Amino acid sequence: MCVHVCAFVSAIPPEGKVHRSFLNRPTLNPERLKTAKAMVDKAVKMHKIFSVQGPYPVVRAALRARGWVEQHVPHPNKRVHRRRSDENGEGGDNNDADDSDDEDRELGERSRLIRNEMVYFYWTNRRETVETRTLQKEQISNHFVKAGSFTTKVGLCVNLRNLHWFDSADPDTFFPRCYRLGAEDEKHTFIEDYRRTACTSLLQCIVDRRSVKGEGHSSGKNQGNQSETFWRQRKQRDLPLVPSKMIDIALEVCQEFLDSLVHSDIDMSLETTQTLTKEQWAEFLNNYYLVVHDGAAIDDSVCFVDRCQDMLQRMREVSPQLDTDGIHNMWIIKPGAMSRGRGIMCAKRLDEILKMVDSDSALIRDSKWVVQKYLERPLLVHGTKFDVRQWFLVTDWNPLTVWFYRKCYLRFSTQPYSLNILDSSVHLCNNSIQKHLQPSQHRHQGIPADNMWSCDQFRAFLSSQGQAAQWETVVVPGMKKAVIHALQTAQDLVESRKNAFELYGADFILGHDLRPWLIEINASPTMAPSTPVTAHLCAAVQEDTLRVVLDWRSNRSANTGYFQLIYKQAAVKVPQYVGVNLRVDGSQIKRPRSLHPSRTANPPAARHPHPSTKHCAIKEKQSVGENTKPPPKKWAKKAVSQPSLPSSDAQPPCFLPPEQPVPIPTEIFRFQVSNSIKDSLHVPVNAQSRSMFCWRKKPQVLNLWSKTYHAPCLSLEAGGLNEPDKDPLTLEPTAGILHPRSRLKKSSQHQACHQSH
Repeated sequence: MCVHVCAFVSAIPPEGKVHRSFLNRPTLNPERLKTAKAMVDKAVKMHKIFSVQGPYPVVRAALRARGWVEQHVPHPNKRVHRRRSDENGEGGDNNDADDSDDEDRELGERSRLIRNEMVYFYWTNRRETVETRTLQKEQISNHFVKAGSFTTKVGLCVNLRNLHWFDSADPDTFFPRCYRLGAEDEKHTFIEDYRRTACTSLLQCIVDRRSVKGEGHSSGKNQGNQSETFWRQRKQRDLPLVPSKMIDIALEVCQEFLDSLVHSDIDMSLETTQTLTKEQWAEFLNNYYLVVHDGAAIDDSVCFVDRCQDMLQRMREVSPQLDTDGIHNMWIIKPGAMSRGRGIMCAKRLDEILKMVDSDSALIRDSKWVVQKYLERPLLVHGTKFDVRQWFLVTDWNPLTVWFYRKCYLRFSTQPYSLNILDSSVHLCNNSIQKHLQPSQHRHQGIPADNMWSCDQFRAFLSSQGQAAQWETVVVPGMKKAVIHALQTAQDLVESRKNAFELYGADFILGHDLRPWLIEINASPTMAPSTPVTAHLCAAVQEDTLRVVLDWRSNRSANTGYFQLIYKQAAVKVPQYVGVNLRVDGSQIKRPRSLHPSRTANPPAARHPHPSTKHCAIKEKQSVGENTKPPPKKWAKKAVSQPSLPSSDAQPPCFLPPEQPVPIPTEIFRFQVSNSIKDSLHVPVNAQSRSMFCWRKKPQVLNLWSKTYHAPCLSLEAGGLNEPDKDPLTLEPTAGILHPRSRLKKSSQHQACHQSH
């Protein structure tokens, strides 16, 4: 017996697995099971079953507090991880661990009781986890279909160009210029933009250097400090003197751009050559790099300061981003398919940008590379760059309903701001990048070690700078407008669903004038409590989201926390789907058959008709009536199914006599068809009548009517109507067109009829 016990004790489960034998299985508590069953029955009756996939403990706790029951799949690795922590001394009090085990056991019992029930609330961190199109009407999901049209860098770049169809706002006032380098037309536009920005940056550099040289230093402006640095670099190094001709080139390029905006360039001749060739642009950019990046001087640049200031003022009126462009012509390159700052690079030179993009053919083929103008003059806090993470909630797309969260937080970089360093530690503020870096010793001590501020701390900083009112008058209204405009452009692309919502995170950068600039919009923003700031705000935004989605939907007076309804569009009526009853009625359009060249060619002698023939045709025309007009062409189509009545002005038609031979007075007329007729005669068809009508394409129309006219017909008939049982003389044109060379086919009955007359 002792041997068996030792063998049982020595049977240690393999690492990574939890062994439960018959002896250590937990006993079922009847009272607890009864309570769980009652709670589950109530939840099923009230449709309160939810499923959460992802690290969202706040959402789980908030839903359980509202009486919801979770349907989930247990994760065995969680218990293994807890046991390992206990062995390492990190488990804490054993009583707490036992309470946690009891709670997990109780939740597992509830989940097993509803494993076959319908889930009425889904919260996932990925859109493709739940097939939204298969959900029923009463099921709620935290994602919309096709929301990637504005949550990707490429989608946001393309959509905002269509803002003029939805609003009168200009996207250049809140979104930096952006281009897809995978598209050839946009790549060409970017090159033109880079060259034009180099011209304006050169003019701005000349003005800044003049002000620095005259004043001695720049009264605290970032760009002035950089210009002063370049001025000292030029004195310390022996750089070549750049000719002043490049200033004239920059002024001329800016003037051509202004002329194109007022369409003055349409009067220019097509033979007018471009301002600069490709080689001349390469030379201009090399000189620009020497002046701006290296600090070289321009010969006699002082004489151009006034002209540069005047041109910059004119450009500022049509370019809202001129004040934030700076002088370095710096651009940020983003792979459109990545997030959390991965693959983002900064560059200043045009050849480096194009080479960087052309290195990945797959991204070029899919148009995934996006290049965006870098804001070189952002607002700095103690000399450090930061961005703002702002949440907003969309609860409906038709009508578009947007909720704005009144709390946000700031993310700082670990290095002091400098345009001479292109490293991501200086220019990217994503926490996923900065949390792996050590803060610089040269950074201001007022920036916290975790690189985050709440909006309340930032407002306190603005108050210390004498700009407390700017938060409510400039920053917040600017962020609201940017969010609404971005959603307006994507409204037609996202599939609307009534029982759906989605929480987004927008990233903004504030300019030196505190005007917010939208950088990107993120779906499923992180809710990880990585710092004390995010631990508080992320938990609050999740709780307030459930207040809007669940509480406010059933009770309009419910508390929505820090969420504020900022936009609700008027409802747009969607046409009812008619399904298979949808029908389009119409008729086929047939092209007329063209004649063989041998049948249409007229001999040269027949171009001028004989006088006698012309006189005979005119006489016959007058006998019919001068006011007679040919019927419209549509009669030819309707004549077969429904006879058409002539107008009141035309001579009333006479119908055919009955089958009994009754003598009917007829009027015999004769006409001559000569080979001298220049154009062919068009003859429509009607098989139900023995009438005749002819007309020509040209203005000279030959109309021949009979008193027995009923409808247009194809065959040209003439003969005595007192013998209806006999076929009259018939002209049978080829392909429906009567031509002078048409042959007369006479039968024996035709000859007998002619001899009787």
